[in-house]
Amino acid sequence: MIINTQDKYSNLDFQPQFTPKEMLKFGVFGGWYFEGNIDEYPSEWFKNAKLSPDGYEVALNCFGVTAGLTRAEWQVKGWITPEDPLGWFQWYCRYTLGRRISGVDSYQIGRWKAFGPRHIGGIRANCEPIDLDCRPRQRQALLQWAYDPFI
Repeated sequence: MIINTQDKYSNLDFQPQFTPKEMLKFGVFGGWYFEGNIDEYPSEWFKNAKLSPDGYEVALNCFGVTAGLTRAEWQVKGWITPEDPLGWFQWYCRYTLGRRISGVDSYQIGRWKAFGPRHIGGIRANCEPIDLDCRPRQRQALLQWAYDPFI
């Protein structure tokens, strides 16, 4: 593997705690992230996935809550790249499958690194260990970023 030393983050900085397959099995994005278009990804990822046949279903999320912003809000904030018009999770799935685009990878790894610590800190500061009823939105959001929410 060649790591571009001009990138702010290397691949070594990116150590997600869940694979896309595991995330889909737990329940993320209301089961509707791909909007039914999953042909690009390994079919085994979807064998036990919690997917909706026709739209976002909050009950399919691991913690049964909505977490995060809408895709339209992601676009307004400039978080969508042309390479991955569905957002971070699409990038992560493609990255997991071996695609590398140095500038895009650096950007997404930087976003990932910034996301986890602040939400993990919020849970640890306000919740008893393994109290999964405490801060379910933050826990769902962590899962949607491949961080372990079961802390």
